[in-house]
Amino acid sequence: MKIIKTVEELKEIRRSLEGKKIGFVPTMGGLHAGHLSLVKRAKAENEVTFVSVYLNPTQFNDKKDLETYPANFEDDVKLLEGAGVDYMFTPTYPVMYPDDYKYKVIETDFSKTLCGAKRPGHFDGVLTVVMKLFNLVRPTNAYFGEKDYQQYQLLKGMIEAFFLDINIVPCPIVREESGLAMSSRNRKLSAEGLKLAPKFHEILASRGSPKEKGKKLEEAGFKVDYITEVKGRLYAAVFLEDVRLIDNV
Repeated sequence: MKIIKTVEELKEIRRSLEGKKIGFVPTMGGLHAGHLSLVKRAKAENEVTFVSVYLNPTQFNDKKDLETYPANFEDDVKLLEGAGVDYMFTPTYPVMYPDDYKYKVIETDFSKTLCGAKRPGHFDGVLTVVMKLFNLVRPTNAYFGEKDYQQYQLLKGMIEAFFLDINIVPCPIVREESGLAMSSRNRKLSAEGLKLAPKFHEILASRGSPKEKGKKLEEAGFKVDYITEVKGRLYAAVFLEDVRLIDNV
């Protein structure tokens, strides 16, 4: 696996791959089996696989959340090498934002709801960084997990709105045996928190109205951020031990 750190080097490598079918998995690091399922699919469906590992500060509205994000670069390198990734792109902020984030991509409707309503500016950061990555990697196929289903819908919309010649591939949520959706943030939970966390999905997938499920979650020890149905999908975000968890069914 080749590790790329600059835009110039990435552009040069990309030029050498003209005509190849390229699979791309953008990540923020703190990799786990959920990410690796995307990588596995990218490898199976393409000739060349790129993974970016970049903890993107522009999508964090809470500085503390950014500072405590559980990512370990050495572990990520080992996992990606083991998975047979061809290229790993690991830029820094000055590399990714030579304009210091003066230019951005925004969506003015769906991004203001659900996670966007609670995390102002979050999706501006997501859309902007992914647009930059798409322009650099120019993938044939780009892979995203359905745990962040709102994010997937917004990225799909961005691809359509800007006529990008990229196929976006949604991949099923990877869960622990307990039903808990895999997430880097799960690592921030205590042993006690990890025992309680699976109740989130269990309650979300059970019978009842969103209001009833919200009540059950509060009674179980979660602080509910939102639980909302949109077009037949139930989205939810909760806090457990000050750790924000999201899921959808």
